[in-house]
Amino acid sequence: MARYGMVIDTRRCVGCMDCLVACKTENDVPEGFNRDWIAYETRGAFPTVHQEIRSERCNHCDTPPCVTCCPTGASHVEPFGRVVLVTANECIGCKACLASCPYDARFVHPDGYADKCTFCLHRVKDGLDPACVAVCPTRCMHFGDLDDPLSEVSRLLSSRSHHARLPAAGTRPRIFYLT
Repeated sequence: MARYGMVIDTRRCVGCMDCLVACKTENDVPEGFNRDWIAYETRGAFPTVHQEIRSERCNHCDTPPCVTCCPTGASHVEPFGRVVLVTANECIGCKACLASCPYDARFVHPDGYADKCTFCLHRVKDGLDPACVAVCPTRCMHFGDLDDPLSEVSRLLSSRSHHARLPAAGTRPRIFYLT
């Protein structure tokens, strides 16, 4: 069974925000909320300054604290692709998952349930890429099965240096950034 993940090339991402617009449009995300965002991180000092631009979202962790803390089971790992999802009509809006997520990847939808990136699983089940990946004009975003050694994401991770966000959190995130 697949274990979906995403690989984002920080050398190609220009922070254009097309991924955000595609996500909002595809998933009918309410005004004032986002399931993904752009982060800018600047390191070093002149003349060796380096800036990394990252498209960030839920990391669909292998050990998701949002799932283990959910009192109703609304936050769960979907068998298809082992993607972390929320069943809206089972969520009581207690915000335990928001507090447990080290990536601040969730918000409370105006209808009262926790909301977050789904990797556009409805599109993936139809053989399509997530909307953010499909519209990226620089083709810096890649999606696929991390457990398939022949997948594009596995090939990229084996050929380039990369990192994940907050590895010390111990959640084993499945969003990787090529450097």
